[in-house]
Amino acid sequence: MLTNAAHLKGITIQATDGKIGTVDQFFFDDETWAIRYLTVGTDGWLGDRQVLISPFSIVHTDWQARRLDVSLTKKQVENSPNIDTHQPVSRQHESVYMGYYGYPYYWSGPNMWGPASYPSGLPVPTTVFNEAQAKHVHKASMDSHLRSNKAVTGYHIEASDGEIGHVEGFIMDDRAWAIRYMEVGTRNWWPGKKVLVSPAWIQSVSWEHSKVHVGLSREAIKTGPEFVESAPITREYEDRLYRHYGQAPYWLHEDESKPSLTMVGV
Repeated sequence: MLTNAAHLKGITIQATDGKIGTVDQFFFDDETWAIRYLTVGTDGWLGDRQVLISPFSIVHTDWQARRLDVSLTKKQVENSPNIDTHQPVSRQHESVYMGYYGYPYYWSGPNMWGPASYPSGLPVPTTVFNEAQAKHVHKASMDSHLRSNKAVTGYHIEASDGEIGHVEGFIMDDRAWAIRYMEVGTRNWWPGKKVLVSPAWIQSVSWEHSKVHVGLSREAIKTGPEFVESAPITREYEDRLYRHYGQAPYWLHEDESKPSLTMVGV
């Protein structure tokens, strides 16, 4: 299901034995645009500490009740590696975190989530992951590719022939836990209109200058299907979007067993 990632803010994280806390922001991978971690304030039971929660642990999403259920206990979270969520999360920090929970190293596999396309339903025993992938982790890049949604919101969007607007938000897929679209506000050029741009259409990102360069013209974006927040994002809408820009849709490359209708969650 597609949903506005803004709905993650303040959503409750529920452990098997009680509430862990509420989501503050998330970190995504700037190579695949997968959401790797949620930063969660622990509402006082761990002081002012924030913890990282991986989509690997999410077993149920209830947007109506504003709750994410995770397959963790509060004690597991309390004893998890203490990572400063206000600082960049390094690959070394990730390795320690993954090792603690027994998660696979997503950066060493062929798919978005390492051995799988989706973070849920990985039945391989923890020790297999740790022993097999420990041999590869040292060969992988030690550079962090994580960016926070707070930091990237507001980035300027540059078309092939000039600026078109700025990043106002993100549309995420809560099955793959991936950002499918950036929500682009174009009010300085075309008042009232918002458009969606896929990360797959990005040519480059200047993190230093806070700019995203896409391989689309201003005219193409101006005449593209409008994004209306109150309207559902259906597969028909997505088809029109990809046909307009002459791009191949992401679902052609991923295994989908869910119904074709996707809705913006509330």
